Amino acid sequence: MMVQNQTQQITKSPAWKRILWMVAIYVGSVMALGVVATLFRFMMTAAGMKSH
Repeated sequence: MMVQNQTQQITKSPAWKRILWMVAIYVGSVMALGVVATLFRFMMTAAGMKSH
């Protein structure tokens, strides 16, 4: 039985593209956290809990 080695060429994307994706994911996660925090604040205000 003959096993053939198939080489896979993995092309690396440019550094600027990888950094751009990392920044986009970071910004998206910070924005999502802000939305969740705002929703919690609205729910707490609606329940009668105020920060001041």
